Amino acid sequence: MNFPFTLWPAAKNYLWGGSRLNDDFGKNIYLSPLAETWECSTHPGGQSTVASGEFKGLPLGEVLNLRPEFLGTHPLEITHGRSELPIIIKLIDAKHDLSVQVHPDDEYALKNEGSLGKTEMWYVLDAKKGASLVYGFNQDMTPQRVRDALADETIGNYLNCLPVHKNDVFYIEAGTIHAIGAGVLIAEIQENSDVTYRLYDYERVGKDGRKRPLHIDKALNVMNLKSSDAPRQPMRVLNYKNGAASELLNRCKYFQVERLLLNTEIKRSLMDFQTGPNSFHALLCVDGCGVLYGDGVMLPFFKGDCIFVPAESIPLKLHGKAQILNVSC
Repeated sequence: MNFPFTLWPAAKNYLWGGSRLNDDFGKNIYLSPLAETWECSTHPGGQSTVASGEFKGLPLGEVLNLRPEFLGTHPLEITHGRSELPIIIKLIDAKHDLSVQVHPDDEYALKNEGSLGKTEMWYVLDAKKGASLVYGFNQDMTPQRVRDALADETIGNYLNCLPVHKNDVFYIEAGTIHAIGAGVLIAEIQENSDVTYRLYDYERVGKDGRKRPLHIDKALNVMNLKSSDAPRQPMRVLNYKNGAASELLNRCKYFQVERLLLNTEIKRSLMDFQTGPNSFHALLCVDGCGVLYGDGVMLPFFKGDCIFVPAESIPLKLHGKAQILNVSC
């Protein structure tokens, strides 16, 4: 029988981070700044650890090597038959602007980096007034125009700068130049990759007094130089289930993300939950709290917790008042 289990994240202290992952999500991680938590990950740069159940204390990647059937069938297509998690789920606190950057697609990354590429989705958990992000160019560019704009620090004139609001959704395909702006708190779902080509970093220096490296040549090799229309927020429709409502936020060949609005505190009808053979599910609680339980398992969860539900899990029920991102492949 396949039982769900909670995860403990890896953490990153990048220079642009803040303190909200500790303050708002109770992570109790002693890093300052705390920029990212990798909530569900088998990437060697930051593996999640199993925090409950039979495999408590083991890295998630080790568990999936022991029990590859936990993944389901579709993830094996994404990872070219390798028994590894095809995605990373992160919480990101951008106290300051992130670098202007781009990620390669699978073909380029596999050939040049030995890694999957990086297509990603952002769900905005909170955004300060006037917060923004970068998404693509506002006009057609050439490699030389990009180099010239970097040299004279006018690259910002050529970028789409979009306002950001709580509950916004952005889908960032590989090759799209982008940057998260200051004051934005997001949940990110992405391919299992840490390949980032940094194009511009505001001339910042780290704690060591050095500027972070740029990757201009590689970035120009992979970026879409065509003008990009500002993405519109997708039409979102709530579907009501037993004890919950749900909406599809994004579906692509790498992942599917659904938002669940759980409310069973008043009415006692509980939400049934079970995975099929196609994919595991990862449940990231982004607000509220509740309990996931079934035959032989009871997992309380709180804001910021992530639960891994193996493919073909035992029948489960959800109870509580919470918002949950339900991620599958």
